[in-house]
Amino acid sequence: MILLEVLLLDFLVFCALAAIFCRRLVSAVIIFMAYSAVMSLVWFLLESPDLAVTEAAVGAGVTSLLFFLTLRKINGLRGMERDED
Repeated sequence: MILLEVLLLDFLVFCALAAIFCRRLVSAVIIFMAYSAVMSLVWFLLESPDLAVTEAAVGAGVTSLLFFLTLRKINGLRGMERDED
């Protein structure tokens, strides 16, 4: 169990650093979503299910949705259409 917690905490540090140094905004938002999802697992392993559910709903859900809507509003998703063609 300790090994799992250490791996999850290492992944959290990696996600935080990756989001800082990421050049594309869309990639940074996706990394933030992964960070929030793993953080909710950490809260669950720390026997705090109320915080785990809140982190999953607000961190990975609502906040990420608002980030994507903001990127769409400022045309930050403009490069994504070329990838689909």
